[in-house]
Amino acid sequence: MLPTRTVNVQPPPEVRRRTTLQMISWALILLVIGLSFQGTEVNLKTLYDGLGNSWRYIFGDPTRPQSGFFPPDFGKGGVYLEQMLLTVKMAVLGTVGAIILALPLGFLAARNTAPNAFVYQITRRLLDVLRGLNEFVLALIFVAAVGLGPFPGILALVFHTAGILGKLFAEGIEDIDEGQVEAVKATGARPLQVLGRGVWPQITAHVLSMSMYRFESNVRAATVLGLVGAGGIGFYITEAIRGFDTRAACAILIIILATVFLLDFLSAKLRERLT
Repeated sequence: MLPTRTVNVQPPPEVRRRTTLQMISWALILLVIGLSFQGTEVNLKTLYDGLGNSWRYIFGDPTRPQSGFFPPDFGKGGVYLEQMLLTVKMAVLGTVGAIILALPLGFLAARNTAPNAFVYQITRRLLDVLRGLNEFVLALIFVAAVGLGPFPGILALVFHTAGILGKLFAEGIEDIDEGQVEAVKATGARPLQVLGRGVWPQITAHVLSMSMYRFESNVRAATVLGLVGAGGIGFYITEAIRGFDTRAACAILIIILATVFLLDFLSAKLRERLT
């Protein structure tokens, strides 16, 4: 008969420690979610009771002639299309300006390309500030600074998007293969040559992909900047809703959605070609 041996079925201490930390983390997440319900007035019954009001608002009330969003009124369709084109132009200039600003910030905010820890921390905090200020808030500030029109909207998109792209670019730079960088350095290349030959080829696809994604987001963001007088089609949809001209508002929403769908399709095709 073979001798019996007691087998220790307990997991190693590091596994138990990791499991305990995971359980604590999930408990904290659930606690935060539970506390978030306090004071936010989330009430599913209220939502259910209000669905009828939403239905009548969108599709019309039989007791109120000419109510509802349908059929859409394209009587000023030419003006709406012109303003939608202006909105897209705002997004284009806002994204291009943001890329120009975000690229150097991205290199300064990456641990492996920043000159020193001080520059790294300062640049990271600057990007936090730019991301923390919403386009809407920035548009209010720039409207007060330069007046009404699309220019303050473009500035708002430039600075907010630069904060987002700068962080995304920095993360892409930190994920590069350092072996290629060392190979370029071994040839005696200067710092700018190292960035151009060793770093940039590795992040080109990442930069293009993130930039195209933010352009799509900026088109959607630019449609609401008109609420504060920052140009674009947002002004017209605001006026339509405030004036209870819901059918004109429906026409504007259709134009916005069609534009977003078209740009999404074109940007996907462009990404396939460039990356």
